[in-house]
Amino acid sequence: MDYRSSIESSETLRNKCAACYRQFNKMEHLVEHMKISYHSGHEPTCGVCKKHCRSFESLREHLIGPLPKQECRNIFSLRGCRFCMMILESPNARRIHQERCHFSSVKAGLTTRMAALGLRDKALIDYTSSRSPKVVALSCKMVGGGSDGSLDLCARVCITDESDNVVFHTYVKPSMVVTNYRYGTTGIRPENLREAMPLKHAQRKIQEFLCNGEPMWKIRPRGGRGRILVGHGLDHDLDRLQLEYPSSMMRDTAKYPPLMKTSKLSNSLKYLTQAYLGYDIHVGIQDPYEDCVATMRLYTRMRYQKHKIEAYPQAADSQNRSNQVAWRQNEVEKMSPDEMLSISRSDYYCWCLDSLA
Repeated sequence: MDYRSSIESSETLRNKCAACYRQFNKMEHLVEHMKISYHSGHEPTCGVCKKHCRSFESLREHLIGPLPKQECRNIFSLRGCRFCMMILESPNARRIHQERCHFSSVKAGLTTRMAALGLRDKALIDYTSSRSPKVVALSCKMVGGGSDGSLDLCARVCITDESDNVVFHTYVKPSMVVTNYRYGTTGIRPENLREAMPLKHAQRKIQEFLCNGEPMWKIRPRGGRGRILVGHGLDHDLDRLQLEYPSSMMRDTAKYPPLMKTSKLSNSLKYLTQAYLGYDIHVGIQDPYEDCVATMRLYTRMRYQKHKIEAYPQAADSQNRSNQVAWRQNEVEKMSPDEMLSISRSDYYCWCLDSLA
């Protein structure tokens, strides 16, 4: 290597991102990268080389994908948990950990039959403070309306707490005529909806429960009485229930960046449950209780991750000058890649922050 090539190589290494390890020919290119990448300690990180990844799917590709980093792959194959992606101290520690990290199925077939018999129906919500959960999961099952049966109509809704207890469960009578009961996946028959709770009645009960005595405009993520709502595809479920709820109080496993595909598209709940919880769902008739349990388990797994505590953890926080457009180019170009990373902030709300509330 000649002298000029050596200088260019050292410059490129100096301009290497401290998070994702991308290399740039010029420092200003690295600065531009840091402005739009929003790297932070909340990103999934390789336990071997400490590379930051935009999602757990990116981390999986890095560790066990078609073209993994070989050193990381070798260590992960011996000491890595395939569910939470942690690296343990030894193969034995990994075996013990993975047994605890693996969740068991909720026996969907049994709970579906119980619900059909009315044994798990719970059309009244318990508002007593001793049993009043702060975080709840919601899931709906849809039947078809319209001339071709393609219009989703909510026909069954379930709400559970963090301990997998049913808070509310009922069949819902849609306001439109049902033209396709989709029995193969919903298990719903006409007789289930004949005397079911009217949609408006279910909507009012759920809204009152979620708001927990607070007006909608006053609900806030911290310090308020409103409940955090967990689910998969919550916008669609709430739309079919004709419900409104603040987005700041919703935790949607279909939209959470660390749980999305590398292409930034949503993963199915079936895939997320198999990959991150270790069991299968949606085998045969689908039960909303099963979905509630899966989304709550995914939420708690993400919430209990240990990340660096920062006073202002999001780029959107007004106190953060680092991720705003008006970076002072000359000042930032004098920083090292590690210093740039230290002032960079996430562009999404990390669920680990809920554990600090």
